[in-house]
Order: sequence, then structure tokens, then C-alpha cells
Amino acid sequence: MSHEPENSTAATTAEQQTSPSPRSISFTVTAVVRAAVAAVLVVALVVVSWLLVMARSDIADRDAAAAAERRAEQVATDYAVGSATVDFSDINAWVARLKANTSPELAAKFEATAPELERILVPLQWKSTAGPIATTVESESGGVYKVLVFVDVNSTNSQDPAGARTTVTYAVTVDANNGWHVTDVGSTGSALPVK
Repeated sequence: MSHEPENSTAATTAEQQTSPSPRSISFTVTAVVRAAVAAVLVVALVVVSWLLVMARSDIADRDAAAAAERRAEQVATDYAVGSATVDFSDINAWVARLKANTSPELAAKFEATAPELERILVPLQWKSTAGPIATTVESESGGVYKVLVFVDVNSTNSQDPAGARTTVTYAVTVDANNGWHVTDVGSTGSALPVK
């Protein structure tokens, strides 16, 4: 008789081992807090990394824009100083400077007007030297820069052999998409005498 209860206990134990028992998962408050802190840190790291990448991109874009502006200013300054430097005894060199680094269309305009300019400058015995005063990008749109160049010009001619010093403002258009060529040039006003 005592044998049966033993079998009954063994049978119950066997049933417990073969039948799935309900499981419960328990977490301590400390474990939950640690997991939450870790999740917040991961999210914060992702956000900070994204902000850093965006900031570097903004800085790179700003640096590239500043470098492009400096290049446009240099191209415009070189052009303005070259075109303001005239020696009536070497008009061909001056016309070459007028056409240097210009678009084919602008170079053709200067080529067409060169004989007229020569007829004016040679009889006047015009000579001028020039130096840059200041340059600024007035505007930029799609890689086309409108640049103002202020040039100090010292000139002499047969009517004024003592010479005169003036400040001339050149409006120069530089197209970065066209090999950084000058595509238009003009003056924003008359020469200003310097005392």
C-alpha cells in the first residue's frame, strides 16, 4: 500500500517535468533603469552623431562658397587691373588683356572694337597704370558672380601730360560654370578723381 503513493508521487513528478509550466520573468528596478538609461544614451549618441555630420556638411559648404567667392574676386580683379593698364605704344598687348580669360562672345566684341579704341588712344598717347583697391562679390546666382572691382588708375595723355589719378569701378561678371571666364564687363559709373 505504501507502494502506491510512491508511484503516485513519481507520476506527478513525471507529469510536471513533461508538461510546460507557466514561466514568469521578473526584472529588478535597477535592471529596468539601466536598460532605459542605455536606450536614452544610444538615442542621444545617434542624434549627436547626426548633428555632427550635418554641422561638418554646413561648414564644408560654407568653406566651398567662400573659396568660390575668393576665386571670382581674384578673376575679376586680375581682369579689371589688366584692362585698366594701357600703353598706346602697345595696343595689341592691351587688347590681348581685354580678351584674356573672357568668353568667346566677349572676346569677339573686344576684337571688333579694338580698331576704334586704337584710333582714340594712339593720338592721345594714352598711358595708364592700375592697381586694385577693393573687390566685392555683389551677387551670385547658380555659379555666376557679379563682382565690383575698385581700381586706382594713374593715367597720362597728350592733353594731360602731368597725369591724373582716378578710381574706376568695374562691374565684372564671372561664370564658374564656364571655366571661371569673364562673360561681361562694364563700369558702374564715371571715374572718380583722387586727391
